[in-house]
Amino acid sequence: MTIRSAVPAELRVAGRRAAVQVGRASAGWRPVPDFLVIGGQRCGTTSLFRALMDHPQVRRPNLHKGVNYFDVNYSRGQRWYRGHFPVRGPGSQTRVFDASGYYMVHPLAAARIARDLPQVKVIALVRDPVERAWSAYKHELARGFEWERSFLDALRLEDERLDGEVDRMLRDPDHQSFNHRHHAYRRRGEYADLLAPFVAGLSAERVLVVESERFFARPAEQYERVTSFLGVRPHQPARFDRWNARPGSGMPDAARDLLRRHFAEHDERLGALLGRPPAWRVPA
Repeated sequence: MTIRSAVPAELRVAGRRAAVQVGRASAGWRPVPDFLVIGGQRCGTTSLFRALMDHPQVRRPNLHKGVNYFDVNYSRGQRWYRGHFPVRGPGSQTRVFDASGYYMVHPLAAARIARDLPQVKVIALVRDPVERAWSAYKHELARGFEWERSFLDALRLEDERLDGEVDRMLRDPDHQSFNHRHHAYRRRGEYADLLAPFVAGLSAERVLVVESERFFARPAEQYERVTSFLGVRPHQPARFDRWNARPGSGMPDAARDLLRRHFAEHDERLGALLGRPPAWRVPA
């Protein structure tokens, strides 16, 4: 048991509220993020987050891995957002960041980020979208957010579940769609479409795409790409751990075939963005 877990839940909640109030009051002395990890879900974002936390020049939000500001908390305002970050003194070489696996897919997030943080850099992790969809399904099932016991049935229901949800979110920026957030198994793997508004709003130079297959196969090499992109000094964590992994076996063949056909065109367009085929499309 950790010291934090030993503290009663109501006291932890009260402490977080007090910290946010103090942060909001001192927002003028707090930075906005220098970079964002925008997802994707089940693509290794937690593993990269942990590795970034090891860098002596990088600082995370004070209370959470991610603040979820540009997706579900935008109405709280920028002072609320800035209040989550550590104070940075004049001339400091530290970089602060925020991470949310929902930023990449939320229909309003890219425009909000480009408008509010035009100089920000973003890092997107992508993974074989077939395996990502299966991992996400198991994740949502384990959390109780998915109740279809058949992955194929969940895939077949996706269009019905998401029908009209994006339009509703665009009409009502405060609307939070449960189905869009938890049941978008195919949609979250259509990476070229999801990355396009970030490239358009920020420029390709400010968007770094990291394939999780390459990150986990050669973490030191990919971490060096990340630190170079961020403009921080070279650094290597003592170890790279894989967080929140779920076993990848057991996907029904029919679901795999359906998804592989669905993502063929999307993978080609991602390859055009990367300048090479995605790692999962390269023969072993």
